Amino acid sequence: MRQIALLSALLLAATSVLSADFPGQAAKRLSEYIQIDTVNPPGNETNGAQFFAKIFEEAGIQYETAESAPGRGNIWARLKGGDKPALVLLNHMDVVPADSDYWEFAPFDGAIKDGYIQGRGALDMKSLGIVQLQGFLALHAGKQKLNRDVIFVATADEEAGGAFGAGWLVKNKPEIFENVGYLLNEGGGGSVQGTDTVFSIEVTQKIPLWLRLVARGNPGHGSAPQTETAVTRILRAGDRLARTKFPTHVIPAVKALFESTARYQEKKLAEHYADISNAIHDAEFMNYLQLTNPRANSLLRNTCSVTRLSGSSKINVVPTEASIELDCRLLPDQDIEKFIRELAIIISDPNVKIEKIMGFTAAVSSADTPLYRMIETSIETYFPGAIVVSGVTTGFTDSHFFRDLGIVSYGFGPFVTPRIDRRGVHGNNERITVENMERGTRVMIDLLNRFVTSDD
Repeated sequence: MRQIALLSALLLAATSVLSADFPGQAAKRLSEYIQIDTVNPPGNETNGAQFFAKIFEEAGIQYETAESAPGRGNIWARLKGGDKPALVLLNHMDVVPADSDYWEFAPFDGAIKDGYIQGRGALDMKSLGIVQLQGFLALHAGKQKLNRDVIFVATADEEAGGAFGAGWLVKNKPEIFENVGYLLNEGGGGSVQGTDTVFSIEVTQKIPLWLRLVARGNPGHGSAPQTETAVTRILRAGDRLARTKFPTHVIPAVKALFESTARYQEKKLAEHYADISNAIHDAEFMNYLQLTNPRANSLLRNTCSVTRLSGSSKINVVPTEASIELDCRLLPDQDIEKFIRELAIIISDPNVKIEKIMGFTAAVSSADTPLYRMIETSIETYFPGAIVVSGVTTGFTDSHFFRDLGIVSYGFGPFVTPRIDRRGVHGNNERITVENMERGTRVMIDLLNRFVTSDD
């Protein structure tokens, strides 16, 4: 009888909130949000905070804002509930730049055309921010008793590491996260593999380690080449690193991911995916994987990409100093300081110094929680037969700030994104379907009702 009563309550609540057409509002709201300039750098996320503030005011929801620096706004709002550990709906307002010369449509117009909402942030991650917002508003409108607080948090600066956003809030507004047990963020989502729909729920990520290598040498005139300079030293160091393939290593979460997706691979790869712990010792397989799927390859080892080079400010001046910057990503069980020492051995030049720009800690969220199981249930409700796997992302999100606090954090976007559209993330022609926004809002409303209104 208790289960029947709970189901009836959930259905009644869902009927009530869906009558307000929160799903139907989602596409238009995303279109408006894309038009707001929050490109990072410089960010201007206060513009986004004002967008959310207006919506909260119209809904009669109290909120707070704070700027970590001029223009770097953050906003949060809380729906009060019972004493169970609170749930945070986390999203970032900033987006990466877009060069309109390479887009087929205006990147900041937010046009709705041919069933798509178009523009920068349509996938990363203004769409999920709107879906979280609509689910939050639906809870407020439903007036049902909540078993825990639900906190909507929109932050600045995720695209540059989060120092002015999530990281700043954790340090300067810790009261927001008191008694928080769970957090939903970006990092996971659905895709079509063969005839199946597969959802990845992100439970951990590689550790970002950004480094600057600085070489020094004698300056001089470009017309009188020297035997060795800062530039030749930095080029040699960069070449050594670019040629280095770090040892392969399989962590449990990656092993589970490869095994669960083996059946969707071409025959040449399927056997290797199913036995990835042994397959990593097959050089031919690893070379093929790097050529055909660099992302999958990078889940099996530490990586470093040379991304920036700097030397003289004039063509005819040999500089005293030259540098390169590295975007390194370490597997979650690695030691950062040990890795830096290994890089120094590879470079093998006392005139090249390694400076740390940014480095995070790593943590894994357990998949054995009520929230994870309810995500699975909501996915099954709206995507019957879909397969759910625990995921590991090569990129980083703000979730690491909260895993460091012991908060169970999942990357979950209730969208099924075609492969061709996923290229728009940090790329050109970013877009998301209207169907994804409407259905994604329904999934979020369903999930929130299950998790924050039940007695379990």
